[in-house]
Amino acid sequence: EPLSASRGYYRVVAGRATMSGPLKACIRLVVPAAKASPSPKIGQALGSLGVNMMQFCKKFNAQTGDYAPGIPLRVKMSAYKDGSFTIETKAPVTSWYLKQAAQIEKGANRPGHEIIGCVHVKQIYEIAKIKKEESKIENESLESICRTIVANCGTMGLRVDATRDKM
Repeated sequence: EPLSASRGYYRVVAGRATMSGPLKACIRLVVPAAKASPSPKIGQALGSLGVNMMQFCKKFNAQTGDYAPGIPLRVKMSAYKDGSFTIETKAPVTSWYLKQAAQIEKGANRPGHEIIGCVHVKQIYEIAKIKKEESKIENESLESICRTIVANCGTMGLRVDATRDKM
């Protein structure tokens, strides 16, 4: 039977049964590694789902203890109707890696018109190797991932340098 407009696709997906019971919702957050604390940003996201904020913070901090504190990790949290939840952490966004490599605070105000930093090709290759480990793009070639990162450099006002004496 096809899904009718009255049932709605999202309600069907959100109500599917899982190992921990029916799924209530999935949310995405960006939280500093090993530094999760009960803040309004996290509280607003978790409060409506009925998830205990302190339990989330303790579980997240324990799970991200191997990372350097303060790295902004992407988090996908699945909350279940029985109050339990699962946490899946992912690597930081590419722009964070590029800012670290170029040693800048933020990207250009006018990308394409101003250059605020420089990234070496070897640094782009290292970032691509880290990104390849993520589950979504593990089938992509390193060359393809590098091209995407170089395009991201352009949108941030970074110049890509390929000279040998930089690294």
